Amino acid sequence: MRTATVRTWCWLHTWSSLVCTSFLLMLCLTGLPLIFHDEIDAVFDARRPLPAVPANAPMLPLDAYVRTATAMYPEERPLFMSFDDDRPVANVTTAKVAQPGRGNLHITAIDRRTARPVGALDEEGGIMAIILRLHVDMFAGLPGKLFLGFMGLMFCVSIVSGIVVYAPFMRKLAFGEIRTRPSRRVRWLDLHNLLGIATAMWVGVVGLTGVVNTLSETLTAIWRADQLVALTKPYQGQPPLAIATWGSVEGAMRTARQAAPGTDPQFIAFPGTRFSSEHHYAVWLKGATPATGQLLTPALVDARTGELTAMRSMPWYMLALRLSQPLHFGDYGALPMKVMWALLDLVAIVVLGSGVYLWLNRRRAAA
Repeated sequence: MRTATVRTWCWLHTWSSLVCTSFLLMLCLTGLPLIFHDEIDAVFDARRPLPAVPANAPMLPLDAYVRTATAMYPEERPLFMSFDDDRPVANVTTAKVAQPGRGNLHITAIDRRTARPVGALDEEGGIMAIILRLHVDMFAGLPGKLFLGFMGLMFCVSIVSGIVVYAPFMRKLAFGEIRTRPSRRVRWLDLHNLLGIATAMWVGVVGLTGVVNTLSETLTAIWRADQLVALTKPYQGQPPLAIATWGSVEGAMRTARQAAPGTDPQFIAFPGTRFSSEHHYAVWLKGATPATGQLLTPALVDARTGELTAMRSMPWYMLALRLSQPLHFGDYGALPMKVMWALLDLVAIVVLGSGVYLWLNRRRAAA
């Protein structure tokens, strides 16, 4: 590689790193507790304990949970229904409009055996929720997400350029060698290079999945404009269904599961929400095994007649989004993988910090 080419790659590595370093440090620091969010939530679990009922008590129809939630908030309409994995609870989201802003909705946890409320989920509350918002969008909504996505792209450029310049700078040294006799700056340079090249694959995966996650709202809008419009084409031009004409959500869920045996409902989107249409219940089904649990298939059920009108697997971009979310936080391999993710996160902090130190030291020496 020619000297001019090496200098170009070095310049690219230096400035792409400096542009994103402060934000990457923030993401690494906030991401560390988020890796263990399940364990932290379990320690500070403030959920109301469920009342004692017979072990063989059956689950009530889903429509009973909707009636409970709308009775608590008479002026609101149901938007979504999701299900807890660790206890028999359904979470019903209600609001005054179909697509409310943040903080303008209520999420009610309802015991599936008794249809009684067992608490309300605070969308904004809790230290973990604050850390998550800082990590996801810096409290700036979609502009914050897109900005962090751009910082993630700059980080990927930094990784690639760092790999390119590693070989020319280390050709006279053995892999992993850290020189101890020269100045402190040289020792930190060797350590920076070693940790950077050793973790390049991991930081690349986390960086790319982070960029994909920042595009969640954009990709959902593309899915609505592309896939959802195609699936609901026969309903185009028809006025939205009045809430009073909606049929049974329990019947819609059963219809969807009959069309896809061996699946479980992840959540149900009611008519008018951004994950459904104006005329359908969208029952989002997931695989019943750990390997297929991240793969969602939406089944559109006519909210008035209860008939299944369409079912189609997610397109590649929504599949990439769905798979990137748990991979970004190391949620695929239970606690051992989370510990490994946390250790690599700490290494990434050292690499970022040492990069800033080397740049400042070099400027000081040049001055």
